Amino acid sequence: MVIYLLSIIKSMSINGLSGYLINVQVDISPGIPCWGIVGLADTSIKESKERVRVAIKNSGYEIYSKKIIINLAPANTRKEGSFLDLPIAIGILINLNKIINRNLDDTVFLGELSFNGKVNKINGILPICLEAKKIGIRNIVIPIENVKEASIVEGIKIIGVSSLEDAINYINNNKNLKTEKIDHNCVNQVTYNIDFSDVKGQESAKRALEIAAGGGHNCLLIGPPGSRQNYVSEKICNNSSRYDF
Repeated sequence: MVIYLLSIIKSMSINGLSGYLINVQVDISPGIPCWGIVGLADTSIKESKERVRVAIKNSGYEIYSKKIIINLAPANTRKEGSFLDLPIAIGILINLNKIINRNLDDTVFLGELSFNGKVNKINGILPICLEAKKIGIRNIVIPIENVKEASIVEGIKIIGVSSLEDAINYINNNKNLKTEKIDHNCVNQVTYNIDFSDVKGQESAKRALEIAAGGGHNCLLIGPPGSRQNYVSEKICNNSSRYDF
């Protein structure tokens, strides 16, 4: 006999350069088979139901024909991206009694699922880990490809998983996953013998290049050497909401 209970899994997303907490609430009940995702989810999240369903099936578990409703709280904040595939799958499997529902209040789950159950790399993991540490999260389960970047943040346990099965085994205490820590004293410091302070004037162009370098964007400077005005750099500086040209 399967007893269906409401499960709540913590996850996170990013808004600009800041992370914020999301509670993934999963409810499974008898009824006409259907999936529903509420809580201002974008298209990539609404499509997660197909990725999650197939990933669970190909990981050796069966989702019976039930009514599955997923709420992403807070409901008044728009959610974007495929970060929530893994926590949605974990919530469903807890409802199906495939995962021991131990206390996960201090654990965050993030990851995009492939059809074969593989957990794919996601973007924006560093600001998410910084915010997770700030709000008191102790453990964060992420794609194994993101572990090195996330390990820059000290004071939080980073658990890398390569598949949905890895995440299930971690929760059920069937598998100890390796964590990676970076020795910050060994990080190479790059030094240069030139600096923007050596460039006289050209404040708009210098600021445009700093923004492009900081955000990993492309930048094209047009004009002969010594030009005081630059169309692209002026456009970048005057449009603070978008720097990718």
